[in-house]
Amino acid sequence: MMMPKLFSLLKNNRKEFTKKQITQDIVAGIIVAIIALPLSIALAIASGVSPEKGLLTAIIGGFIISFLGGSRVQIGGPTGAFVIIIYGIIQKYSFEGLMVATIMAGIILIIFGLVKFGSVIKFIPYSITTGFTAGIAIVLFSTQIKDFLGLGMEEVPTEFFEKWGAYISNISSFQIETIIIGVIALLIIILVPKLHKKIPGALVALVVTTLLVQLMNLPVETIGSRFGEVSASIPMPKIPNISFEMISDLIIPAITIAILAGIESLLSAVVADGMIGKKHNSNIELVAQGVANIASALFGGIPVTGAIARTAANVKNGGRTPIAGIVHSVFLLLIMVLLMPYAKLIPMTTLAAILIVISYNMSEWRAFKDLFKSTKSDVAVLLITFSLTVIFDLVLAIEIGMILAMFLFIKKSSEATNIKKVDYLYDSSEESGDENDSNEDSEKLAGKFDENKKIMVYEINGPLFFGAAHTFMDLMDEIDIEAKVLVIKMKSVLVFDATALNVLKRIKAQCKKHKIKLIFTEVQESPMKLMLKSGFVESVGKWCFFDNLEDGYEKAKALLTEEF
Repeated sequence: MMMPKLFSLLKNNRKEFTKKQITQDIVAGIIVAIIALPLSIALAIASGVSPEKGLLTAIIGGFIISFLGGSRVQIGGPTGAFVIIIYGIIQKYSFEGLMVATIMAGIILIIFGLVKFGSVIKFIPYSITTGFTAGIAIVLFSTQIKDFLGLGMEEVPTEFFEKWGAYISNISSFQIETIIIGVIALLIIILVPKLHKKIPGALVALVVTTLLVQLMNLPVETIGSRFGEVSASIPMPKIPNISFEMISDLIIPAITIAILAGIESLLSAVVADGMIGKKHNSNIELVAQGVANIASALFGGIPVTGAIARTAANVKNGGRTPIAGIVHSVFLLLIMVLLMPYAKLIPMTTLAAILIVISYNMSEWRAFKDLFKSTKSDVAVLLITFSLTVIFDLVLAIEIGMILAMFLFIKKSSEATNIKKVDYLYDSSEESGDENDSNEDSEKLAGKFDENKKIMVYEINGPLFFGAAHTFMDLMDEIDIEAKVLVIKMKSVLVFDATALNVLKRIKAQCKKHKIKLIFTEVQESPMKLMLKSGFVESVGKWCFFDNLEDGYEKAKALLTEEF
């Protein structure tokens, strides 16, 4: 049923909203908001937009994801996965282009949810998601070197290798004070959670380093020195100027944002399900993600999705209903209104340290390393997706990665199909592990060897589709024109498409040419539906189809008798 989780809980499980649980949800929401504060600011700046836009995304998008979403505990906001694509869109099409792309992505996500693509989108290969996530982590890390070291360079190249070349050329311009503050921030972020898991290290680092810079009057670049005053108000919604040309230019980036948002949000929801022992509604979640992205863009925010780390923090702190996510957004709004003027004091190197840790966590280097123990095709997809993400861009990486993965899947599936000639007419399922059927048919058909080779029996094992058509077509070359009857056993054919049907028609034509009778046995439901719908059964004759191999063989013998 297409009903947001909050509404379904209020309708069917009101007993879950106890005073104790609501209190826990409020506390969890406040804690997650405190965690989200520095992350939202850092991710906004890394994406090439002003700090408040990250908070607007968490406030507007996060509220809608919790209010309309299909998960009990999902926390929405800006995430590291979008940083590179957002930065690229802004550089090429300006912020207004990003607004258009985000709105388009939101519409695509709503369509995905309404047509129930929630389960389909999860089928994107693990090697691709690991590859582009690790690639994004490397690229995100590379964007923070200038701020972390305080390099005296005006512009940073967008291309990966050019960027590192520029860093190396300007390495002598580093600021020792900036590096010290950055290292202090990095150590705090890493060590604080080890001392107390519920204290957000990023927030502690932000407060401590800001105080150090201000009290010691250190010459360290801050948000204020780069961006000036930071807005503390929620702007009125604004519809961007949209043209057909802009839609055409941004359709691929929009699809990429939609797919990324879908993957990350559903992955986050699945992780949360495992933590709380409940189940989310993936289609409702996609619809909510779509609405959230449209609203975020209209209010001047950036793309939003479910954030795995913040969702996990919500669960660990007792959040069990969407109230926690709503409180998270409301509390962030209060922080923005009351404290945003002080955000200009935050050192840029501290934000760089936060993003470096995010990059490390995103990289999932253990999963990356473990994939090298998988098949060669998985490793190839992993490395190509990773390399294209780093060297070129995420859009190209996903496109090529998906195409390569599909071709490799088709290749694997086609290799699973084989057609073999059966000299002794027994059910060869013994070889495939179906011992009961095998023994039964072996007893029935033992000794029925066709000494005169007038009856040919072929057994097809595996899916028959366009990828395996070449295997099926090989059967045509093996047909003995001296034979009188061709029996094709299709018990193991569960997948069957138009290409396979076309090859069957060609085999039928060749049999007709050489006056060979054609018999089919044990045709499964899916292939039979297509054969009936296409008129193939009628053209061959319903009498040519038999439920088991024994009956088909008996008919073949009868046809030989009629022939002579």
